Amino acid sequence: MNTTEQVIFEQFAYWEKAIGSNNVTQRTDLLVYVGCGTSYYLAQSLAAFANGAGRRAIAVPGAEWFNRPSLFWPDWTKTHVVAISRSGETTETVAAAQKSRANGAFVTGLTVESESSLAKSCDEVVAAATHPDEGIVMTASASLMLLLGMQMIGQDVPSSIPTSAKALAKTLNASLPTRVHERSHVVFLGGGALYGIASEGALKLMEMSQVLTQAFHPLEYRHGPISLVDSETAVIMLYSADQKEAETKLVMELREKGAFVVGLGGPGDFELPVDVDPSLVCLVFLPVLQVLGERAAQWRRIDTVSPRHLTKVVTLA
Repeated sequence: MNTTEQVIFEQFAYWEKAIGSNNVTQRTDLLVYVGCGTSYYLAQSLAAFANGAGRRAIAVPGAEWFNRPSLFWPDWTKTHVVAISRSGETTETVAAAQKSRANGAFVTGLTVESESSLAKSCDEVVAAATHPDEGIVMTASASLMLLLGMQMIGQDVPSSIPTSAKALAKTLNASLPTRVHERSHVVFLGGGALYGIASEGALKLMEMSQVLTQAFHPLEYRHGPISLVDSETAVIMLYSADQKEAETKLVMELREKGAFVVGLGGPGDFELPVDVDPSLVCLVFLPVLQVLGERAAQWRRIDTVSPRHLTKVVTLA
């Protein structure tokens, strides 16, 4: 077991410590979630969660919010910017937080490094300690920041969730068929708040195993991208409770065209039943997708401790 795999399966103790932290935001401004890479995909899910909870929210890549914020929202003074960064040193995210605050926005740093440059640039910090051995690939810290962000908008995370998430990850780890790893084209499908998680799953598999991946909203996939489906395609379907019937029909069509489908929470060639509240599936799916990436990398004999071309912190001169 390498360090990446160890961190994935040991992350749940850190969830337990973070559950119940009293960081619910009372502000009524537009929530602008900003981040880069994994943090941006978390931003997408958190914005969807916030809108579903009756708030107003958008997700914007850090560089976009820094360079052209008026294309996304015209009034700095009516925004609550939540800047998400594992290290708290990501150049674009720190710059976006600093510019936002200088222009009158209230800024919260969402991170696992409470003494970072980001933390020092914000009006408040929401943070939790992550696994000390986490390396370049973001695993435990991604889950933690999603958990903290969900709690910020009032989502209750039961103490049983770490156990449920760990059991789900172990089930996938023990039974995932190698037919997934044999495919050279992998598509992740998820709607609503799960779109950000599908995008993160695609990123994890790409950076860990160097496989070509894509992420789409499920029903959008028929509008062009489906032309690529053949016997070399694997599809990871993240089922939504409110769209399961439509997503099941899509899966049937993809299987007919040759794709091997992993159904998380629904039908597929390989099915992983999920028995948690629909509002919490985003959180419990993250470790599952991390395991998927690690297993694909191991099958290809790729070391995820030192992934090609990647660094733990992206800083720009």
